[in-house]
Order: sequence, then structure tokens, then C-alpha cells
Amino acid sequence: MNAIFKMFFYLFGWKIAGRIPYEVKKGVFAVCPHNTWKDFFLGIGVRAALKLNIGYFGKEELFKPPFGFIFRWLGGTPTVRNKNTNLVASHVEAINKAEDKLFALAPEGTRKNVSKLKTGFYYMAHGAGIPIIMVGFDFESKEVKLAEPFYPSGDYKEDMKKYFVPFFENIGGFQKDWIKNYKNNIFE
Repeated sequence: MNAIFKMFFYLFGWKIAGRIPYEVKKGVFAVCPHNTWKDFFLGIGVRAALKLNIGYFGKEELFKPPFGFIFRWLGGTPTVRNKNTNLVASHVEAINKAEDKLFALAPEGTRKNVSKLKTGFYYMAHGAGIPIIMVGFDFESKEVKLAEPFYPSGDYKEDMKKYFVPFFENIGGFQKDWIKNYKNNIFE
């Protein structure tokens, strides 16, 4: 199945820019911008092209019948997004127990324009002591851009300004308010 996704990735004219972090055995792929339902299929194509076993987190509604089995089969894990669960702690525990654990998620949490990112991905990586690899879908150049892995310092605001803003403000196509806000030190 990976061969099919990889073929379509290249057939539609996409390419990968940046170094592929094959040495990373545990890590978070933070993928932005999240703008369309097509992002999912692009992500599956990227994963096949990278030849890495990368799982992903998605909203729990995707995993319900009748099509939920497809998302699980493609490596997905449902995320229960309510205030009564300690999602970060449970994921940190799962990451620490696993020998290899690469996963991707969209820190924006939605396809809509957002003023800030969800922070769970950051604190999962920090709590588990694993790197974040930023991935940008540049629709203008049809490039999937990979940044060098970085280990979160624990200072969310500083890391957003130091790593996220410089990387994502140069991704063509869609720009979201969170980039401008973080650049201007507005974290709500």
C-alpha cells in the first residue's frame, strides 16, 4: 500500500526538501499548515516517500464507524479531546514505553485559521525528552519541507519564536494568524 501512496505523491508533482532524520527513533512531526482534507493524503504520501513508520493522532470522530477502521489501519490513534483527560501524560507514558515511536500531528488542531497552536504536542515531546521535527506543506512550490529536529527547552514561547516562526513563515501558500501572533509575542 505504501508504494501506491508514494507513487501518487510523486505523480502529483510533490517533492521533499530537507534532510530526512533517519537517526530519530522517537519524535513528533509537527505538520503545518493544516488547511484541507487533502492534507491527510499528502501526509500518507510523505510518510511512504520517507520510508518511515510514522503514526498519527487524529480527532476521535474520525475513528468511528463506518470508516474508522481505515484510519486505524493507516496508523492512526484517536485523540479524546476533552478537559477531563490528561492526554499529555498518557502520551508521554506511551512514548516512554515504546522502543520506536514516531508520530505526526497538526498542532493547529483544525483546518480553520487559528490565533495560537495547541500546546500538547510540545509538552509531549518535552516530557518524553524527544525531538520535534517541523514539517511544512508548501502548496505553492509543491514541496514538503523538513526542518532539523530540535529538543524543546520547556520554554514554549521562546521555542515558538526561535524555531516555529522562522520555519513556518517561509512556507508558501497559506499563512495563519498564529505565525503573526507568535512573531509579535502575542500568545493569549
